[in-house]
Amino acid sequence: MNIFLLLFLEFFKMGALTFGGGYAMIPFIEETVLRHGWMTTSELVDFIAVSESTPGAFAVNISTYIGSEVGGLSGSLVATLGLVLPPFLIIILIAKVYEKIRENRLVQGAMMGLKATVVGLIAATVLSVGQEIFFSEGINLAVFRSANFYVSLIIFAVALFLLLYKKLNPILIIAGSAVVGIVLGYTGVITV
Repeated sequence: MNIFLLLFLEFFKMGALTFGGGYAMIPFIEETVLRHGWMTTSELVDFIAVSESTPGAFAVNISTYIGSEVGGLSGSLVATLGLVLPPFLIIILIAKVYEKIRENRLVQGAMMGLKATVVGLIAATVLSVGQEIFFSEGINLAVFRSANFYVSLIIFAVALFLLLYKKLNPILIIAGSAVVGIVLGYTGVITV
């Protein structure tokens, strides 16, 4: 199959069938890129970090990047169009009828079920990305002798604390974490 058609169809499917935004898409994105051999889990996790720390919608950033890696500039345009076209069309349709059906018990039940599913998808993403960050070589005793493990754990704990208890702006947390990572990588405290 033509790579551009394949990119469009895969990202169109993600855009049409994933509810809950970019983070809920990560399991689908991961499965797709691994199935097609477009990148490794480690490369995907790296770009999840880059996508999160750059302006724009996370899912659009990551689809554009994957498309670019697979098919250059044309691939990035095709993947991005494939991703955004279904939600765009669905939102137009829903906007026309939502006010009329918002109070319907079936619609309210569906919304409750969708919210729970989105939380589950985001939790699966946290576990998948967390495993790659903390246990990329598998769970064994060597992991606990690695400075990378403890540095990552400390950065994670500090970021979580600053976000939840100090209500610090996430952009500042991301920028600060990047600076800490650069300094620790440059000084040799951590290895990549």
